[in-house]
Amino acid sequence: MSRSEEDDRPTASERVGTDSPGSIVGLGPHGERPASVDAVRLSAETLATARERGFKVSIVLHTTQSDWSKRLVAGIKSALSEGGAEILDTVDCGYDPQAQVDALQRLATAKPDAVISIPIGSRVVAGAFRQISAAGIALVLLDNSPSGLLPESDYVSVVSCDNFGLGQIAAQLLARSIPQGGKICVLTYDLDFFVTAQRDLAFCTWMRKERPDIHLSHLKFRSPDRVTDVVETYVEAHCDLGGMFVVWDEPAIAAMPVIEPRMPGLAITTVDLSQAIADRLVRGGVLKGVAAQRPYEQGRTAAAVALLALTGHPVPPWIALPGIAVTADNVAEAYQNVGGAPASPELLMEKSDD
Repeated sequence: MSRSEEDDRPTASERVGTDSPGSIVGLGPHGERPASVDAVRLSAETLATARERGFKVSIVLHTTQSDWSKRLVAGIKSALSEGGAEILDTVDCGYDPQAQVDALQRLATAKPDAVISIPIGSRVVAGAFRQISAAGIALVLLDNSPSGLLPESDYVSVVSCDNFGLGQIAAQLLARSIPQGGKICVLTYDLDFFVTAQRDLAFCTWMRKERPDIHLSHLKFRSPDRVTDVVETYVEAHCDLGGMFVVWDEPAIAAMPVIEPRMPGLAITTVDLSQAIADRLVRGGVLKGVAAQRPYEQGRTAAAVALLALTGHPVPPWIALPGIAVTADNVAEAYQNVGGAPASPELLMEKSDD
């Protein structure tokens, strides 16, 4: 993609400060235009056919411990149950590409009807994902397409949030808190991972276009459990830092206890509205906003794609859901949109007390 194409994309300004999804601005891993979730709605006839055939599905994730993953799995289970499909197993790879390779090789032999998975990295896991499709298993990818894999021949579809849009949302939310000539650090993932790379690209593209006065730097981490040490070393050497964008919520939660006592005036934005992030937004402090995905609906959509493919229906190669801009003003309302359930009474109570 050329730089001019990036600059011509619409911004996310109409979404910021609302709890309503906006338009999709990103492209798929092979430059695909996005298809809406409406393109993969399940008809009564398709559901009846699926129930008759009793499909078996396996889920392979980077982690099952995060709020995002739990909501995603809940969405997958909800839609699969409507089609009478059974989940054979849900694999937690612990952010380890080799663990994912091992799991996929096992499933290529076990041969469930479908595998729904988010690839960890790109090149190192590509061969194992190709084994899944070569075994005649319907492969539905979440967020990322490994290097060299193509829709139709290697996988059914990629179901994702609009990660380019998420980066734009996070940039605009953070820019409000950064003075002229301020400094921002992008805390990003040190793996070849399409979605975080898209967030990073969109964030930096927006800042360079809309706030060229801001100085940008990058800091990388290999896994969320290494974030504390990485951030601690960085902030000690950059006491004039004004803001930080963290590419998802788990490393943001790890970074904040390091930052808050040292730089209480620093502003942070991130991606994903977990319970911990929602609580932080309501309490106030360094976290100023969140670009939220909708993992529950993403999970339902991925399950629908699997059922459609298994019953012989064509599916678009890239299906995207728009993000939601979240601040302390709309966090309780937005929480329902991302999780498929109302916000906790504690969150609603804290918000009403403000």
